[in-house]
Amino acid sequence: MDHFTTIRLTAERLREDHLADLVALHLDPEVSRYLGGVRSAEKTENYLVANMAHWDQHGFGLWALRTKEGAFAGRAGIRHILVDDIDEIEIFYAFKREFWGQGFASEIAAAMTDIGLLQLALPSLIGVVNVRNGASRRVLERSDYLLERSANSRGEDVVIYRIRR
Repeated sequence: MDHFTTIRLTAERLREDHLADLVALHLDPEVSRYLGGVRSAEKTENYLVANMAHWDQHGFGLWALRTKEGAFAGRAGIRHILVDDIDEIEIFYAFKREFWGQGFASEIAAAMTDIGLLQLALPSLIGVVNVRNGASRRVLERSDYLLERSANSRGEDVVIYRIRR
């Protein structure tokens, strides 16, 4: 599952040459507002290394997203995450601001949900969203994820959505 496409996006397995695009994405304070804050180039490089290792360990992970025209649009993935000491599998995504409000998040969330539940045959997927991030909450709700509970993750109030196979 190194590559896949949606109607308007191409997803490719994360590689070292995606670093510059990820750094620019993570340095945008609006993009990073609900992602734990702006990340330095060094933190983004560590993020890249950790997410490439996730691929090697689990056979799935983070994809770099490009438009059909080839422009970097953002990132999205399926990853293991500890939530209240339970190993869960989360979908997650972040787009450059110029792609907000155009349905790209819903498009990629639907694709990752299909990959996770149908192709990887995972029993369920979660989305962990900052309580103030109404846009991401609506994306998960439109993708048939159900609000499961509130929690605190890395010092932030979040809600957890789940979809089951």
